[in-house]
Amino acid sequence: MKHTLSVIVENKPGVLTRVAGLFSRRGFNIDSLAVGPTQDPMLSRMTIVVEAEERSLEQIIKQLNKLINIIKISDLDPHKSINRELLLIKVNSSSKNRAEIIEIADIFRANIVDVSVKSLTLEITGTSDKLSAIREMLQPYGIMELARTGKISLLRGNK
Repeated sequence: MKHTLSVIVENKPGVLTRVAGLFSRRGFNIDSLAVGPTQDPMLSRMTIVVEAEERSLEQIIKQLNKLINIIKISDLDPHKSINRELLLIKVNSSSKNRAEIIEIADIFRANIVDVSVKSLTLEITGTSDKLSAIREMLQPYGIMELARTGKISLLRGNK
């Protein structure tokens, strides 16, 4: 089962290496990883998506808690959290198909962030399924380049 871990860490050099190394030593592949500062510049949030059984996940969390720079770890329930990813996608575009691509962008609420004679670059945020769907819709036009972030998540409400 996939789990999304929100890990608050001290914003110091080497923390990411130690956390990733822990997963690697335990034989777990990180499916998605996003790291960035929080509202407190002394802290960073790591959002880690990993496939693990409950028992294995408990062991990972116990081992993470032993690392010196870890402040807090939460296993986020997908029904009680907001999850988003970002996709930048450059698509072949000509005067013949540009209107069709723009229509697809509108349907998915994507922003057009760059236009050239032979391409359109779109920016879209949403769930993993939404990003996969727009990628599939744009595939026939020819995807020139693609960059996708890892998942970021926050609990819903006041927590």
